[in-house]
Amino acid sequence: MTKKSGRILAIDDNADILFALKLLLKPHVESITTSTDPNKIPALMAEESFDVVLLDMNFTKDAISGQEGFQWLEKILEIDPLAVVLFITAYGDVEKSVKAIRAGATDFILKPWQNEKLLATVNSAIKLRLSRNEVKQLKSKQKELNTILDQPFADFIGVSPGMQNVFNTIKKVAGTDANVLILGENGTGKELVARALHRNSLRTNESFISVDLGALSESLFESELFGHVKGAFTDAKSERPGRFELASGGTIFLDEIGNLSLPLQAKLLTVLERREVTRVGANKSKPIDIRLICATNMNLKQMAMEDSYRQDLIYRINTVEIELPPLRERPEDIPVLADHFLKIFSKKYKKKVNRLSSKVIKKLTNYPWPGNVREFQHILERTVIMSESPNFEESDFQLSSLPSSSEGFEFDTYNLEDIEKQIIEKVLRMNRGNVSKAAADLGLTRTSLYRRLEKHGL
Repeated sequence: MTKKSGRILAIDDNADILFALKLLLKPHVESITTSTDPNKIPALMAEESFDVVLLDMNFTKDAISGQEGFQWLEKILEIDPLAVVLFITAYGDVEKSVKAIRAGATDFILKPWQNEKLLATVNSAIKLRLSRNEVKQLKSKQKELNTILDQPFADFIGVSPGMQNVFNTIKKVAGTDANVLILGENGTGKELVARALHRNSLRTNESFISVDLGALSESLFESELFGHVKGAFTDAKSERPGRFELASGGTIFLDEIGNLSLPLQAKLLTVLERREVTRVGANKSKPIDIRLICATNMNLKQMAMEDSYRQDLIYRINTVEIELPPLRERPEDIPVLADHFLKIFSKKYKKKVNRLSSKVIKKLTNYPWPGNVREFQHILERTVIMSESPNFEESDFQLSSLPSSSEGFEFDTYNLEDIEKQIIEKVLRMNRGNVSKAAADLGLTRTSLYRRLEKHGL
């Protein structure tokens, strides 16, 4: 059985009309309230929220012009701006219907009506009202989210001198359109910096598009970033805009920009210089207006010296550099971050959690946090989930043990070549053969690591 939906208010000075409406609509809607007196509209709307108002256009004051109906329409919309109003009149014509819709009515019904048509019109009006309510709720949620996000730097917090320097730089740069390069280890919060720059910029009401370049294959690079036309390649079954087009007017954030090969660097540089993109398979370019923010955990300047990164691209993307300190270099932030995440997770998992003791804080501070804030957040969430007491002990925090001499870093030779080979082998095993991650851990570029792999026959 289909559930009835829709609360209807019908206002007409003809009681027979109201009786006919009630008889027709009652089997199909949740409720229908009727009145012959339009002066009761404010009181009725104060008592109940109606999805659709059926309003007579002509009352006793003015029989044919519909002026009184327009006046009540204005009053209804004043009470409820989302109201869906359907005018009903025996004197309808095109001119009045156009005027009614311009005044805020949703549709226009002529008397006598066709039952099927009236039911269809009322059903569509109910759906429209539901859509308006959903949009209102979404806007309200978005407003709340924006309020949270617009707190100085949301989850991006810290009291250490290094972080205060980052915050000050963001404040100075955000209001400009300067290209920004964010540097830092994995997990330090590079995307949070990018979002903070966008939220505090003149483009804050426009789109923020984030692209993980490290996850894009060479074959997908152009299609994803610049778009494609239908038939450009086998799977191009429809036209599709790229990320640059979607970000036009707003901000595009290119994460892991150090992972681009030289050919892709050249293609990206061309787009940034010309400020236009050409979809794959298209002949005509499209202008773009974007704020560019990039991030990497790699040493681009060192890569440029090794001819694995274009110097001119570096100049293009780093008008301003923001370097995020690793968590191990900002121990003052451990207690602040702990309080912040514990509040979030205690609420999320509905658990009472007390502040951490000085012993626990000391343990967390002494740990080097190779995964930085991301690892810190993960550890605290796991601890809250597994906790059986609101008071955490040192043993509640399962911190990963670091490589020690017993795990393969004790050397039986002082030959630097042999030591280098052993370290590279160890780090590759730790990263399960992932060259990019191993290079990052070793402080090398991928190109440099490949050279050493070749040198050592690995």
